[in-house]
Amino acid sequence: MVTASIPRRLARRSRTAIVAALTVLLIQTLIVWNFSNLDSGDEQRAGGGGSSSREKRDRGSDKDDLGLGHEQQEQQHRREPAPGAQQHSQAMNGYFSHRPKEKQRTDSNNENSVPKDFENIDNSNFAPRTQRHKYQTELMKKPVSKQKEHIKRKLALEAKVKENSLLGKTSNEVLHYVGNTSKNTSNSNLKDSYKSSKSHHTKKSGSSSPEIKYELPPKCEITGKEAISALSRAKSKQCRQEIAEVYCQHKQGKLMPEKVTRLCPLEGKSSNNVQWDDDSVEYPTVNPVRIAFVLVVHGRASRQLQRMFKAIYHKDHYYFIHCDKRSHYLHRQVLQFASQYPNVRVTSWRMSTIWGGASLLSTYLQSMRDLLEMSDWSWDFFINLSAADYPVRTNDQLVAFLSRYRNMNFLKSHGRDNARFIRKQGLDRLFLECDTHMWRLGDRKIPEGINVDGGSDWFLLNRKFVEYVTFSNDDLVTKMKQFYSYTLLPAESFFHTVLENSPYCDTMVDNNLRITNWNRKLGCKCQYKHIVDWCGCSPNDFKPSDFHRFQTSRPTFFARKFEAVVNQEIIGQLDYYLYGNYPSGTPGLRSYWENLYDEPDGIHSISDVMLTMFHAFSHMGLKRAESSLHTDGENTCRYYPMGHPVSVHLYFLADRFQGFLIKHHATNLAVSKLETLETWVMPKKVFKIANPTSDFGRLQFSEVGTEWDAKERIFRNFGGLMGPMDEPIAMQKWGKGPNITITVVWIDPINVIAATYDILIESTAEYTHYKPPLNLPLRPGVWTIRILHHWVPVAETKFLITPLTFSNRQPIKQEELAKFHGGPPKNAYMEQSFQGLNPVLNIPVNTAQVEEARKNAALVGAKLENLVDSLTSSMWSAVDICTTGPSSCPVMQSCAQTAWSSLSPDPKSELGLVKHDGRLR
Repeated sequence: MVTASIPRRLARRSRTAIVAALTVLLIQTLIVWNFSNLDSGDEQRAGGGGSSSREKRDRGSDKDDLGLGHEQQEQQHRREPAPGAQQHSQAMNGYFSHRPKEKQRTDSNNENSVPKDFENIDNSNFAPRTQRHKYQTELMKKPVSKQKEHIKRKLALEAKVKENSLLGKTSNEVLHYVGNTSKNTSNSNLKDSYKSSKSHHTKKSGSSSPEIKYELPPKCEITGKEAISALSRAKSKQCRQEIAEVYCQHKQGKLMPEKVTRLCPLEGKSSNNVQWDDDSVEYPTVNPVRIAFVLVVHGRASRQLQRMFKAIYHKDHYYFIHCDKRSHYLHRQVLQFASQYPNVRVTSWRMSTIWGGASLLSTYLQSMRDLLEMSDWSWDFFINLSAADYPVRTNDQLVAFLSRYRNMNFLKSHGRDNARFIRKQGLDRLFLECDTHMWRLGDRKIPEGINVDGGSDWFLLNRKFVEYVTFSNDDLVTKMKQFYSYTLLPAESFFHTVLENSPYCDTMVDNNLRITNWNRKLGCKCQYKHIVDWCGCSPNDFKPSDFHRFQTSRPTFFARKFEAVVNQEIIGQLDYYLYGNYPSGTPGLRSYWENLYDEPDGIHSISDVMLTMFHAFSHMGLKRAESSLHTDGENTCRYYPMGHPVSVHLYFLADRFQGFLIKHHATNLAVSKLETLETWVMPKKVFKIANPTSDFGRLQFSEVGTEWDAKERIFRNFGGLMGPMDEPIAMQKWGKGPNITITVVWIDPINVIAATYDILIESTAEYTHYKPPLNLPLRPGVWTIRILHHWVPVAETKFLITPLTFSNRQPIKQEELAKFHGGPPKNAYMEQSFQGLNPVLNIPVNTAQVEEARKNAALVGAKLENLVDSLTSSMWSAVDICTTGPSSCPVMQSCAQTAWSSLSPDPKSELGLVKHDGRLR
């Protein structure tokens, strides 16, 4: 009996082993493209790669290619496995991820702009890296019987796809719809599998080195890989010349000081404690200090700036405003309101400041010199602010506090050991700013003889120290100015280091009197890599839930950051807390307008997509006027469009985007006179939950757009205006619930399935987003994204890829149409084809659709405009229209009398006469 049972047991074991082997083999074949927790709000940590608008996205990486020359990048690319090999490796060993597992850290109030967990980020080389994680797949955890059922379903579905394939594609071309078994595969890794379809090659001179052109040949041999990388990426000859000259000077030892004289009589760091007394403001201040507020502003948020200025203004203080050289609209607005007040001036010079750039330190030093040379302005303290700041205590409280500590200087230090701070901050690296970029050129040594310090670049400095920094020619100030001219984030360290080593070192207070909203798990995503060869952080915007943080006993007087386009309610709460509520019935308190385009900037300041859509929006407004205001037999409310739009504003109400306000010219057909109108267009709701409602309830919302801000979790391209050459990103917002896997399907206007992929949504995930690497141009028309759970429809959303009526801001020409409107070559958005999925998902493709798309792609002139107007009207609604002046249409309302127009009342941001108490608010 025993002898007979042994062969039976062996046979059973053999059969079990064969089944298991087949199961593993099938899993390896089916696993494709799963990834998890993309941009999860609770799980991501600092050090992940980030991106800004219009750059190639690889948010999961803690490195990017900024530190690599082209040769090194190509070598790395050659080392990467082919997609098939990569998938096999994933199935066998787990998955590759650009996002390392990181320890959970408690956030702090450390005031600096480099990731807190900087030690986890290798800034010496920004190239992608992979990190392998082990895991057990969901499928392998299931009982054998369920595994078999699961595999049978998969095989049946795959067989159905093969049988019904419209174009007879091979099976490997539809693999992307399969596979919910892997966990946490990075979206960066997904993009790697398509590199062959998206790769770009750099023109070489010789066999390996990039072709670099100079105005003059460099004065030394450039051998450093970081300098070579910078030279290969710099756009202008002038910038390349500067890089070569600075590198050679540094190589020859002529650039950086080796030793600096410390002039502080103290040993170690001064520690002065200050306290806030809530009652101190009630007592009259003897000889109150006067403050010079230096506002360094950029962008287009003029109304937010005016509201902040209104809150900090007092007739006894001084306001010196610098507008970024590229912010022409904001500069015009600042000049207009500054002329109303004798204690407000605008710099006669303007710089293009960038994050982390040496230009910001130059701006502060020049502002200090200008202020000291104004003999009619007698001030005691220098305070720097931006438009994203807001006071958390009143001017009277600030004056009372500073009058008590008038000899102190207030700066926030990093709070770490110096060696780590120097590495983290990149102070031991040589940087150069040109072409609005901070280029890393190599290593350097910290000068001997001084203590290097740093932290926040927001500070309050007394006049004596400002005079010293500005005018002193001693060894410390002279050499520190030279050293910090080639330093990353110099404003975060220059004033700290000079003060700590100067004769004024005993006046340093380790507190800059600010509250900064650091949320490093969201804000530290290397989001500035497009302008600086380094990883950095940025504070988050405050929300209403943060209000309790302003009610503190600590001596704090300002907070940052605030953005009205993200949340205006918190600004209102602070404003009412400081100065009381506006009278009942005050208009515009929950509204916010921000300019997007202004005629003096010229149409070249906006894209062809925007110009195309803005024209279509104005046409919609004129059609609304004709349909709702026109009376039969009369032409008084019929118009003909004239010229380009005059201005465009974003419009928000109760912190929700309400659409665009387009101001435009039109000729009234009844009297043949030109009128200026403003049209309000609002996006239609395009997100729909499946009907009947699925039992799957975690999905709250889905949207498609560009310029995804992972820090604030919004699309910065409000309204999602996109054209054929844009690269859309699909975002999903999730509620709490169990781990689930969903499938996302991208469908173009003629029902070609452009992409499909699975996402594993972990229980704590709040947001996911992914940008499939689609081949361009995208086919113009209305696209659909379907979200499926176990292949059951959960929801869908739509987005418009508009045809272009303009190319390079000129009417598009016939010969340019194929470049933009024909769709990708051979209708292939990717190397893989998903057309076999059409019958499975009940998405028919018919020849009529294809033929109509072909004809539309050849349209030009008025017919093309009509097509754009029709597509735009399917996704947008013209809500209302008004006139900015006299109108021949008797029922046309005046814009100033509406609640929505950019010309409607906005008392919270309007600046008027100074009140009897010296304030505006």
